[in-house]
Amino acid sequence: MSPSPVTRNDVARYAGVSTAVVSYVVNDGPRAVSPQARERVLEAIRVLGYRPNATARALRTGSTKTFGLITPDGGNPLFAELAKAIDKAAGERGYVVLQTSADGDAETERLKVAELLARQVSGLALVTPAEAPDLAGADLPVVIVNRVLPGVSSVGPRYREGARVAVEHLVGHGHTRIALVIGESGAKPVPERERGWREGLRAAGLPDGPLMRVAFSREGGYAAGRWLAGLEVTPTAVFVSSDLQAVGVLRALREAGVRVPEDVAVVAFDGTAEAEWCAPALTVVRQPLERMASEVVRQLVEGPVGRSTAYPTELVIRKSCGC
Repeated sequence: MSPSPVTRNDVARYAGVSTAVVSYVVNDGPRAVSPQARERVLEAIRVLGYRPNATARALRTGSTKTFGLITPDGGNPLFAELAKAIDKAAGERGYVVLQTSADGDAETERLKVAELLARQVSGLALVTPAEAPDLAGADLPVVIVNRVLPGVSSVGPRYREGARVAVEHLVGHGHTRIALVIGESGAKPVPERERGWREGLRAAGLPDGPLMRVAFSREGGYAAGRWLAGLEVTPTAVFVSSDLQAVGVLRALREAGVRVPEDVAVVAFDGTAEAEWCAPALTVVRQPLERMASEVVRQLVEGPVGRSTAYPTELVIRKSCGC
């Protein structure tokens, strides 16, 4: 016969306090508890193995202390690192994160949003959503990451500024024919990374270099690299809009006998750990994932600000640019 579960009354008796004090410690309020009483309660919880009933607590407080997080691709290192940072920031505030992936499909994303809402999450973070989320009747904070939607709070990096800095760095190496490999379609508005690339070239008095739009994937980058290597006049440098694409570009160039950085310099956007382990290691424009994650969680807890919040990026110099 299995032992009976430890109750709040058991904890109160062991700690020599009232059940109300145990509740205040477990729920972090609403009333203050002396440090001595808090320590006795925490010790009782450790010794007895007490597990608070999260469902019952949610019914009492009206909050599940849970955030929903939807990414477009759980296998993408950028989204994996971002999800880890959001989970850490949420944990520091006493929340847990339910993470799922939409696989870049708008219908799957819609169903995942509905599922998380049905689970009564306390807030929802959507990373580069495929479309504007259907939140009809949902009374909860929502924050969009890495995309701007009208009337919805969003958090992301300064894409255009980061791309311009990357181009300026390549121009500083003497490059005058700088290509762009980017993932978005040619639809309006022009992607921010593309705008930054063009601004960097214009500031240096240079014409646009070759441009190819491919999927945000290793396979997409590989196709772009083969295309670049086959051009009649190969560019001497290329700015790639994601680390994942850059990995594919590097492989395609290597297979074509094009040396990096001796023949073609490469700079990528994102700054995931994967970029550091490429050969050669990638020079990158690093997204401030920790700052972004902290802001996402802050807004989910304290309330969305209803506008876009963008953070500066960091140029991390490695070998792929020729430095």
